[in-house]
Amino acid sequence: MPVVRSANPIRARSLIRDNLEKQAGCLNLIHSRMPNIKVFSGTSHPDLAQRIVDRLGIDLGKVVTKKFSNLETCVEIGESVRGEDVYIVQSGSGEINDNLMELLIMINACKIASASRVTAVIPCFPYARQDKKDKLAGSEESAESKKLAKKNYDWKFRSRAPISAKLVANMLSVAGADHIITMDLHASQIQGFFDIPVDNLYAEPAVLKWIKENIPEWKNSIIVSPDAGGAKRVTSIADRLNVEFALIHKERKKANEVASMVLVGDVKDKIAILVDDMADTCGTIVHAADRLVEAGATKVYAILTHGIFSGPAISRINNACFEAVVVTNTIPQDGHMRDCPKIQCIDVSMMFAEAVRRTHNGESVSYLFSNVPY
Repeated sequence: MPVVRSANPIRARSLIRDNLEKQAGCLNLIHSRMPNIKVFSGTSHPDLAQRIVDRLGIDLGKVVTKKFSNLETCVEIGESVRGEDVYIVQSGSGEINDNLMELLIMINACKIASASRVTAVIPCFPYARQDKKDKLAGSEESAESKKLAKKNYDWKFRSRAPISAKLVANMLSVAGADHIITMDLHASQIQGFFDIPVDNLYAEPAVLKWIKENIPEWKNSIIVSPDAGGAKRVTSIADRLNVEFALIHKERKKANEVASMVLVGDVKDKIAILVDDMADTCGTIVHAADRLVEAGATKVYAILTHGIFSGPAISRINNACFEAVVVTNTIPQDGHMRDCPKIQCIDVSMMFAEAVRRTHNGESVSYLFSNVPY
């Protein structure tokens, strides 16, 4: 400590006290910025959770997750959460059912341990494609539905399909979640399934930043939706880039068989940028890329929020005409990037970290709908 000299002894004591307070302030800077907050990670995406707490300047909470021999999930919270604002990071990826159950147990464990508020941070919301009764298993029908189609069964059985996204919403609420933070819901109306606040963040600001920094000729580009359902998403991005947009209409003869893809818009001699919220087996975006090349596009990029990449997805991308397939890290992508050099990743941890900080401090998160918080 520097020597403090003053003719006035009261003034000297005051200066010493000020010095001590400054040093204590430096040591406790992190804790003073984010008091009464705990962030825990499930097993689905620990890397994203670590990135979030690194940006917040706090430590990841201690939690032990294990399975008994009968495969029951067991969660032990390793520190006190009494009166704390708790955030649990768990994405709907990998072993989705196990990860969902783990999230529910973690929420309930924190709630009955007297946490003040429990927020589930779910970057990729599970079962989001099962959001209405007129489809079976999201954007692509199941193997069972193919067999039924071959036997010419009456397709009215679709009306008995579940609305699983609503069921997940109910489960999260009953477990004790007070708030949900997610990104690019497959259908934004899923927010209405909850009776608790839901912040649906958008990857759009990060996507715009990536396009401007990584596609030199982006001013000669056209934003394309691979299906009619994504028209609103691509028009928003096209407007902000001040470029044109197009969409592809799929015509089906029967389930799971695309008869033709009709391109609405002119992509000749332009860079086509396919934009969608998620890609699973990648059949649609690969067919769309081929259609764009046939129509005269010079290059084709695909930008997706949630890169699920199941089944034959990686081999399809490797054999397709993409310059790059860009995804966010709402789902772990390290393995996919090793298997496919075309896949690139946008880090969105700063958006979740800022959403957590703003929620904890009672600030508005609407800033994140149009800005990247670097």
